[in-house]
Amino acid sequence: MCPSLAGVLTTLLGGRAFAERYGATPATVIALHGWGRNRSDWTTTLQGYDALALDLPGFGATPAPDEGWSTTEYAEWLRQCLDDAARQGGDRPVVGGHSFGGRVAVRLAATNPELVRGLVLTGVPLLRTQTTPSKPPLGFRAMRFLSKWHFISNERMEQERRKRGSADYVAAQGVMRDVLVKAVNEDYGDALDALAGSGLPVTMVWGEHDTAATVAMAEQARARIGETAELVVVPGSAHLLDDALVAALRSAIDQQAARS
Repeated sequence: MCPSLAGVLTTLLGGRAFAERYGATPATVIALHGWGRNRSDWTTTLQGYDALALDLPGFGATPAPDEGWSTTEYAEWLRQCLDDAARQGGDRPVVGGHSFGGRVAVRLAATNPELVRGLVLTGVPLLRTQTTPSKPPLGFRAMRFLSKWHFISNERMEQERRKRGSADYVAAQGVMRDVLVKAVNEDYGDALDALAGSGLPVTMVWGEHDTAATVAMAEQARARIGETAELVVVPGSAHLLDDALVAALRSAIDQQAARS
């Protein structure tokens, strides 16, 4: 029988944060998953490290926030998690982030670079495309107006939203839909500029065929951070953490952890 790859479920912040612990304490690596995912995405990547894979609020075992957070509030929650973990001793961790989790990691590092040794990012949409978004059809805008003034039911309006929304939007419910809407409309140009001024090392590991966050977008983000950022493109990979991306992520973590 093959040994289990899973770590040990643990809590932080008095039960307001759940995580999978790998290896011993203190954690030298903290990892954040993408939208609609959970801590298990990092299982293979974190084998052999002293690490924590967090469930972000609203995913996995961690409770959802009481209101629709932006990534600024998620970054503050992450800061509290890092403070909690730091009480066990040890040096600053390397923080890894995939997709939405990478957005949170960037937001934290932009405001508190002293808390982390370095960033390892993959598949993170950091800059919005330059195309002007099209307005919703007139009929949908009329439905929204009627809904605002209670001329049509919430159920009817929800049906219309589901017709137009992405798969993530349709799957999200309640406060998490508010979180998603805020996240997709955020731009991280200011955060990238802050990282450029911080000197914090950033390794960007990207799937060649990632369509959620393209290599072209990653190249723009890397250029904005400047000489402290490195972009590694993984041939054949896409957005999710396949074997090739995992190998590249582990190499990036090793390099970041070895920095003085």
